[in-house]
Amino acid sequence: MIRLDLRIELNYDIDAFGADFILNIHPALTSQQRVLNENLWLSQPLAPLLQTDRHTGNRLLRLRAGPGPLKLVYTALVEIDHHSVLPTQLPEVPVAQLPPEVLGYIYPSRYCQSDRLGRLANQAFGTLWQGHGRVLAVQQWVQRHVTFTSNTTNGNTSAVDTLIEQVGVCRDFAHLMIALLRALNIPARIATGTDYGADPALGPPDFHAYVEVYLGGRWYIFDPSGTGIPMGFVRIGTGRDAADVAFATIFGGVKTQAPVISAVPVAGSPVPIHSAYALSTDAGVVLP
Repeated sequence: MIRLDLRIELNYDIDAFGADFILNIHPALTSQQRVLNENLWLSQPLAPLLQTDRHTGNRLLRLRAGPGPLKLVYTALVEIDHHSVLPTQLPEVPVAQLPPEVLGYIYPSRYCQSDRLGRLANQAFGTLWQGHGRVLAVQQWVQRHVTFTSNTTNGNTSAVDTLIEQVGVCRDFAHLMIALLRALNIPARIATGTDYGADPALGPPDFHAYVEVYLGGRWYIFDPSGTGIPMGFVRIGTGRDAADVAFATIFGGVKTQAPVISAVPVAGSPVPIHSAYALSTDAGVVLP
């Protein structure tokens, strides 16, 4: 069982008309991830509203801020008790047996154009043994064909763009892996969290995009960029692609600064390490 102290600091400068914010920075509450305590501090006297999306479980913080500087500091003690299983025990789930809430993750989406990658996916992976091993093969293929390079993509970069350019950041790796998996009829979704274990040479700690794949009735973690340690990821949001999981959606004239993030193990808690087991923080749906 992992316990992490999470701290997120966001700083904004808002123009004279004020601005509305929808923030997705609160850790998800799942069967395997709990928030033992949390605190939110705002530099302006606001009335924030925390709501949970009933479809995804994402916890969304909504607030209306006035002109001038706004500083937000969120802290939490997060406990993660991963479900772990040997990868060889994880089969793919036939489309006919997928629960209704999972079906949306086999369709193309804005950044994951799986309908354009069917031939590539089936040529490269169609004959592989179906299960965790095939998903891992897709992840390894993405890692071989895409180079992690900061500041090479933008908010419009899609999976097809990443396939062509062969460079990207974590969300681009995630989009390409998701698109290839969906082209194989394997449900996959983007997850956001913290980049625990990332090389400091890549920059200061930041939000992180990775992939969850539906195998054997649960959503299992994969990190296609290979930059972090999945056991230490604090899961925040999940969705079809990055359009669903932005950590900040802002309506109004606002100047932003880079977020300041830390996620460190609590004294006495096990330190997250790379694991040979498949890890899940979501019980998903138990198959009959």
